[in-house]
Amino acid sequence: MINKIVAVQGNHPSKLNPLTDTSVFLANEIQNKKYKIFYYDPKDLSVVNSKVTAKGFFIKFNYSNKKFYKITKKQNLDLSKCKFILIRQDPPFNLEYISTTYILDTIKTKVKIINNPTSVRNISEKLYSSKYQKYMPATIFTQNMDEIKKFFKRNKKVILKPIHSFSGNDIHLLNKFDSKLVNKFIKKHDHIMCQKFLPKISKGDKRVFIINGKVCGAISRVPKKGSILSNMSKGAKPTNIKLTSKEIKISKLIAKDLKKENIFFAGIDFIDQKLNGDINVTSPTGLKTLYDLSGKNLAKTFWKELKA
Repeated sequence: MINKIVAVQGNHPSKLNPLTDTSVFLANEIQNKKYKIFYYDPKDLSVVNSKVTAKGFFIKFNYSNKKFYKITKKQNLDLSKCKFILIRQDPPFNLEYISTTYILDTIKTKVKIINNPTSVRNISEKLYSSKYQKYMPATIFTQNMDEIKKFFKRNKKVILKPIHSFSGNDIHLLNKFDSKLVNKFIKKHDHIMCQKFLPKISKGDKRVFIINGKVCGAISRVPKKGSILSNMSKGAKPTNIKLTSKEIKISKLIAKDLKKENIFFAGIDFIDQKLNGDINVTSPTGLKTLYDLSGKNLAKTFWKELKA
């Protein structure tokens, strides 16, 4: 019989903010159903004697305590003994991240892994959006300087984004073309995403939550004064929001496609009713914030859809 264990592959709980963190929110919910939570760092994942193991610890969460977690037992665990594994470490999506997906691939027929490691590896969060460009602001993916110059000339104000980063890190707004800056950016990141700047970002973006092919809810995130970044980690303020019919239509289309790709949990973002090209399948965030704003508990939905 498979143990009632949920393993979380992610950043150490001491680095997490329980007031906003989705991993803690999901773990706390399933803990209430008598599941044990096992946490481990991706660096502590191994294959030994054909077994996938992880050195980590069993943990209990308690929102009412000042220290919101307690490590109860350290162990080197055979992950095939788990009922579920949640891949929850932050990008960047580098070779280490890719290696963990290959390792977890070997046990995905024995354990339900969210998201499916093969699918996480195959879906580049920004490049995957290229199939939805008719719903996006003008966007190119390139490391060719001439293409970027032409794109800037057409669009005047352009956002530069690394393809494999996260949380608004290393994003630049080009008001004036600066070949030195662009060249440095390309050298650092190789292929990059260039996108027409949408000034309505000042009023906030919308993060849409997709669970098991269904559009389940959304929040807005309004950048702090003087910023173009809607990430809460960069000081954006979350608010409750409703989706427009156009946003719902696009979200349902993407949700359907992601389900076909075996992606169970994802987050997608809109600015001014346009998809901004971030299709988050590695470690979607915002469920705790949605609950605090609206009382809607998508952690319950998450585990219900998994039949936990």
